[in-house]
Parts: sequence; C-alpha cells; structure tokens
Amino acid sequence: MLTLSVFLLGLLCLTHADCTNPTVRKEWRTLSTDERANWLSAVKCLSELPHDTALTPYVNPDDIVAVNASGSYYDDIVYMHMDLNHLIHFTGLFLPFHRWYVQMYENALTEKCGFNGTSPYWDWAADAPDVYGSTMFQDFDPVSGLGGWGNLSNDAQVPNGAFSDFKLSYPSYHTLRRNFTLQPYIGLDPTLFTDPYMDANASFTQSEVDKMVNGFVGDYKGFQSYLEGFEGAHGSVHEILGGDLGGTCPSTAPANCTPGPTFSANEPMFWMHHAMVDKVWYDWQNSDSANAGIFYGGSVQMIDNATIYAEYPNGGPPMLSLDSVMHADGMFEENTVGDVINTTAGILCYIYE
Repeated sequence: MLTLSVFLLGLLCLTHADCTNPTVRKEWRTLSTDERANWLSAVKCLSELPHDTALTPYVNPDDIVAVNASGSYYDDIVYMHMDLNHLIHFTGLFLPFHRWYVQMYENALTEKCGFNGTSPYWDWAADAPDVYGSTMFQDFDPVSGLGGWGNLSNDAQVPNGAFSDFKLSYPSYHTLRRNFTLQPYIGLDPTLFTDPYMDANASFTQSEVDKMVNGFVGDYKGFQSYLEGFEGAHGSVHEILGGDLGGTCPSTAPANCTPGPTFSANEPMFWMHHAMVDKVWYDWQNSDSANAGIFYGGSVQMIDNATIYAEYPNGGPPMLSLDSVMHADGMFEENTVGDVINTTAGILCYIYE
C-alpha cells in the first residue's frame, strides 16, 4: 500500500520549484532536418574526441575487455555501460541509471560538441508493425540520416547515412553494425525465454505500451519487470536491431568475446531507444498519483534460474533506496536514485512531447 510519505514525495517532485521551464524531448521524426543534423554531428564529434583518462572502472567484470586508451570519448561512455552492466540490468537501478545515463550523454553532447537540442526518442511502438520498413532506417543522407540496415556480406556494417564510417573500439575495433533479427530468442534458455519463437516486435506494440503505462498502479517492481523482462519491450528492441545494439560480437572480436548488453551503447540508436524506455516510465509515473516518486528494487541480479528470477525480477538484497548512489566510473558526477526519480526535479528538467 502506498505510504503517505511516498505519496508526498511524489507530489513534491512533481512541483519542484527549480524546474520552471523544462526542455521538451521530441520523437526523431518530428525534428527538422537541421535539428537531426545537429544531433548526428554532435554524436560523431564525441567519437572524434580522445579517451578521457578519468575513466576508472568500478566493477571490472571478467567478461569484458580492458579499457582501450586509444579509443574515443564516445568509447569511454560505452565502456561505462560495459563495466556497470551487472549493476544496472535486472536490478532496481535499471530505470534510474539509464535515465541518468541518457542525460549525462546529452550533457556531453552539449558541453563538448555544441549540441543545442534535447535528447530525441524513437517511438518504436509506432514502428512495431513493420520495423524493417520503418522510415527511421530509410534516410541515407550523410548529414541528417541515421542510415539503413547493415550489409550482411560485410559483417552487417551500416553502409550509408551519417554513421557509415562510425568507428568503435569495443569489444574490438570495428564499424557500426545493424542486423534486423525478427526472432532473436530461438535457442536460448527456454525457462527464461518462454516463447522462443515469438517475433520480437510483438512485445513493443502500442497496445503493449498502453498496458505498461496504464497498468501496474503503485507497482514499481511489476512495471519494471514487465518492461525489462527477458522477452519484454526493452530487450526486444535491442535484439530486433541486432548488430551492436543487439550485443552481437563483430567479426574482428576475439574468440572469448561475450555477447550481450554490455557494448550495446555503441549504436547511436541506443540513446533514442533508452529515451523511449524513459518516456514509457515517465508516462507511467504521470498516469496515476500512486506511481509518482515510488521506487523499489534490489542491488544484485537474480537471473541464474527462473525460480529465483520470479522472486527477484528487479534485483535481490541488499535493497536499494532513493539514497542509493549510481556509479559513474569517473566520467561524470555521481548522483542518487532520488536525483533522477522525476524528470522535473533533482538534477533533471525535461518533459516528453
């Protein structure tokens, strides 16, 4: 049952006096050609800046490669996601961390590369009926287009658009890859991927988004686990784009490359995907007062088997709180969950169109 203190926290967050003129995040296709070009130029700019020696891995897991000092600043931001992977997926930090991560990325685009807009999002629900034919991937303009699907005869490298020569360092040096994959769950653990032959786009239709936004009233755990579930909208968008966003190893990778979500931030679509994930959370938070400002989740992944996952879908003990710190690997100032629990409070000041 929602406590009075949590409800009041939500109301305070929604009326925070410091955010009087929030910026507005818009869907990519509503941006002008110049606005698209500005974002794309800034993204490429980050990939041309040198490695930041401030990058200091906090976790150092044994399933990723070491920091590549010859990489770019963009690679450094990707490495954060690689290093913190086990702390920020299937734990309570999933939603607040990625909200914070997109904002830090936007700040870097602005402060280092002259970006003068706000983070765009990709409304994948609108494209769910035909992701392959989406207009998102039909703009091949080298200045203002995202480019199309990868060339399967060339390691699925994106052959056109602004990212046709987008070089990345992790898990090994390669060019951005994109590989449409309609049924990504075939052959995976059937106890966790219970419908292995499902089409990935079935989990992020508009009806599925409506179900998330309008359901799970006062149930943060249920909302997150439905969105982030093994065959849920979040993962399915990653997997249907395949390539870097899907976490598949490039042909240049060493034999011990571990596929998965670690280096998925290589793909610039990652930022628009996670802005949409954030928008779904934002819409859910604002759909009912019982959702405003609430948070629940553990700090330890519990995904070894279906039984323990069913009990702890968004992490097991020690449990997290609004005061829990989100690590930044030396790249940005660290913040707490409470700093980002609302988009118009704490360190944030934006809304969605």
